[in-house]
Amino acid sequence: MGGAASTPRSTGGDDVSVEEYLIATFVGEKSFPLASDVWNKLLELPLRSRWPRDRVHQACQLFAQSNGNTRHLAKLLIHLSWCLQELLQASSDDDDDDAHSSLYKKALNATYISSLFLKHLIENGKSEELHLSLDESEPVPHGFVMDQDIQNFVMRSLLSFIGSTEVSPNSYVLHQELLNFMVVAMSTQLLSGPSPGPKDANPFLDAAMAQEKSIVCMAVRRLLLNYISRNHTPNAKTYLYSDGDSPGILERVGSAAATFVLLPLNYLVNNTGDGSKYPLAESSLHVLLILIHYQKSILSDESMTDKSDDSATSESVSKVHVFSSGNTFTKALANARDVEFDRSDLEGNAYSGPHVRIPFASLFDTLCMCLSDEGAVLLLYSLLQGNSYFKEYVLVRTDMDTMLMPILETLYNASRRTSSNQIYMMLIVLLILSQDSSFNSSIHKMILPSVPWYKEHLLHQTSLGSLMVIILIRTVQHNLSKLRDVYLQTTCLATLANMAPHAHHLSAYASQRLVSLFYMLSRKYATNSSYNKLSDLTGDKLQSIKISLSGEDDSVSEDLAAELQIFTDFLRLVLDILNAILTYALPRNPEIVYAIMHRQEVFQPFKNHPRFHELVENIYTVQTNP
Repeated sequence: MGGAASTPRSTGGDDVSVEEYLIATFVGEKSFPLASDVWNKLLELPLRSRWPRDRVHQACQLFAQSNGNTRHLAKLLIHLSWCLQELLQASSDDDDDDAHSSLYKKALNATYISSLFLKHLIENGKSEELHLSLDESEPVPHGFVMDQDIQNFVMRSLLSFIGSTEVSPNSYVLHQELLNFMVVAMSTQLLSGPSPGPKDANPFLDAAMAQEKSIVCMAVRRLLLNYISRNHTPNAKTYLYSDGDSPGILERVGSAAATFVLLPLNYLVNNTGDGSKYPLAESSLHVLLILIHYQKSILSDESMTDKSDDSATSESVSKVHVFSSGNTFTKALANARDVEFDRSDLEGNAYSGPHVRIPFASLFDTLCMCLSDEGAVLLLYSLLQGNSYFKEYVLVRTDMDTMLMPILETLYNASRRTSSNQIYMMLIVLLILSQDSSFNSSIHKMILPSVPWYKEHLLHQTSLGSLMVIILIRTVQHNLSKLRDVYLQTTCLATLANMAPHAHHLSAYASQRLVSLFYMLSRKYATNSSYNKLSDLTGDKLQSIKISLSGEDDSVSEDLAAELQIFTDFLRLVLDILNAILTYALPRNPEIVYAIMHRQEVFQPFKNHPRFHELVENIYTVQTNP
């Protein structure tokens, strides 16, 4: 083979195919310049051979050893960028279909091969050894700037192509492979742990964040449109670019072709395992979520001079701050507008510069269809939290049940199959929506004929608001018995508190569940191991809990005090909810009065309690003078 390394399989020189030779050249020790014809030959191959997984792994190992010297990854990425730029340039000229098809094929090969070997380097913790630069002695073709960041060059070309090119049957697979490449390239985050630090190396993510606003907006728009359109995978013959009867691009490395992207996706987004019917839509969603939630930590070092001791030499004291830099993709999503309506038309405060315009109606419908998927819930949360335009659009929808019913059903089945992250996000979505008074009013006026998935009680002609109250209370009760997550409890109770003043014809069952919730919390409060000693302690007196628990371990007494305080706060919250309904919505909610009267004994122990006296007294007052 001359300068090329041998392939992972022993074979005679005369029998080595052109494909085997070129792959061996790519992973070998000899460095080929950017202008070498080897690159064109490599990227034009149909690669008919099917490699077993172990041979692919051996080739990756050889590449990891040689790349530091050859810089072949950097050169391949440059060729990928050139291919994408040529495709963009040629997109307006459809006269030469053969040339266009050849460019697509080269871009596909460059994307796939880059993804495969880049994934190996990242998986094995070698993200700092990617060698994304050219050797100073490298002969550089005319027009290429030697000192530019290759990762920036690649991400600019890639995002420009994705944002500027429509997805068609002929371009579908290239868009899919480019998104797969982005997931692989951005998976360096997996090596950083749960908390990002200023020393984390995420070269491709940082390069994406550095792109111009116009490129970012185009890319965000295309990713959202891909997700909304949910195009099926075209017929293989229309996009695999196989030559004659030779196998297509996805067969080149056998089973590895079907598995190489699974590692980043499985770690970054929870997969239901049902198989993707819309791979491009899901890949677009994954890439968008990775981009909008990336935060780069920056280290700021402030020096101060310590002059506390005049006789001593002044010393410079370093004060270090870590903060997150801005995210251009987050800003682009936050400023996305509806294609049908622009609020600036009315307010006269047009957003300066380019911004994303998408059909909010289609986006809303797509999200509502996909809320069983964690990625869809995260996107919905991100939009409601960050984009005031989309939030306003959602709040004026008259079919709120389209979104709420899937969320409430998922919460109902949470104990069986739903991840905790998805539960948190759904509860926060409900909390965000409940902060709007019109939302709280409208959901109580929407009547549901039946709720077939709710098994504990027959719900017939109940309001959407009553169902939401029932499900939130059920979530709290389940959490109290098993998870004991204070954050989850607080979120549910805060949502109920927001809804309480606007309750309208709360059903008898929902009213009973609300009183039962107070009873359950009171039981938890009362069964505290030292309730008899502590029930009269409030405020500052709780700090003396250790004295009344003589002989017990300090940590036990601290935990006991904290638990008592938590249940005290929860009880007060539920009493606040009941009082809000009785104070602001009593005429519209007679069932809550009946529920309280039927279970008035549960409030009796707290009638003289200093923390609850006023709230309980108000309940008794309303009960006797409705």
